[in-house]
Amino acid sequence: MKRYLDFFRTPQVVVLFVASFPARIAYGMVGLSIFFKAEHETHSIAFAGLVIGINSVAGSLSAGVRSSIMDRYGQKWPLRILVPGYTTMLIVLSFAHTRPTIIGFAFLLGVSAPPINLSIRPLWKAIVPEELLRSAYAIDTAVINAAGVLGPVLATALALSVHPQSALLFAAGCMALGGGLLAINPVSRAWIPEQKKSGQKALWKHRSMQLLMIEGIFIGFGWGVFDVAVPAFATLEKLPARTAWILGAMGIASIIGGIAAGIVSKRYTPLGWFMRNYMLWLVLALPLSLTYPGWSLALVGALLGFVGGAQQVFYWEVLEAVRPLGSEVSSIGWIWTIEGSFMALGSAFGGFVSQEYSPRIALGITPACIAIGALILIAGRKSLAAANIKINPASDLRAMRDNADETN
Repeated sequence: MKRYLDFFRTPQVVVLFVASFPARIAYGMVGLSIFFKAEHETHSIAFAGLVIGINSVAGSLSAGVRSSIMDRYGQKWPLRILVPGYTTMLIVLSFAHTRPTIIGFAFLLGVSAPPINLSIRPLWKAIVPEELLRSAYAIDTAVINAAGVLGPVLATALALSVHPQSALLFAAGCMALGGGLLAINPVSRAWIPEQKKSGQKALWKHRSMQLLMIEGIFIGFGWGVFDVAVPAFATLEKLPARTAWILGAMGIASIIGGIAAGIVSKRYTPLGWFMRNYMLWLVLALPLSLTYPGWSLALVGALLGFVGGAQQVFYWEVLEAVRPLGSEVSSIGWIWTIEGSFMALGSAFGGFVSQEYSPRIALGITPACIAIGALILIAGRKSLAAANIKINPASDLRAMRDNADETN
């Protein structure tokens, strides 16, 4: 725990967390707020699902472009443009009543979403020493997951209150506050993007990035299926209320898992921890199709959440080691473009399979996708060699990235 104490004693750490948290709450609320808005205005669950899908696809397809802008121009002006624009559209959407306007603003919200989480991650290197980066990634992951648990609860409570539009308005207020504070934060304003090497290959031409993008196709698809299979299973069994506490248990466990990852031994390299945790992730996912929307699915979900929370931390370490220079934000942005798009496809496919065949079959797709992802990483392990170096106070991730550039 000493690492966490040292981390929180570092100047600007607490300020950065406090500044960004409202915006993260807003993102945790947006999906369900849009869903309930669309359903309230049209009384159609199918249309509400379509609107969420459009918002999700628009956000994932544009993530790479928005993050690339950050890597080129810094954070100051992009945040000062995107945050007010996004906030305004949330407010306008709360007063929309027709299907075309709801679809239109859901799409615009997706393509113009301020990359809050992607903006914060590179700032840790500017304010904490190298040996505390894992702690920074761990707490950052835990905070994101916490917002992901709290946001939907707030969205549901407000959307189902006597003032349904308050969910979108509250999300707008959170984005204005959190995004505004981040935009004027001195660390964010002073952040200078890395300079690319002369003649450096495009991001997607690096073997390490290609490998992670291919892996992201299957992981995104598999978890997209899972996200729909769980509520579909509970609904078909006439136990819809159980969806909340199954996913809630998973979300809370992911917070604990992320924190636990920040204090693990440095016996293994980032890649070593990542792959070992990946195998555990696969083993724990295998019983999914045998569960039932009750204690069994909640237990397996919680275990997957714990390991998945830790996996996010190790993933960031691996990505930071192998990404090319000048891609602090865009590396994960373009990966999310791929992963998020296939997650949307997985959600649509999961709903079809659950309805037409069985939610157990849908749940079986998730471990199959994790297994394929593991095989892809094992086959391309050499492309991630720069992450197979033990982290210590003397290590330099920039040197690791330079090494990755030379081998790609």
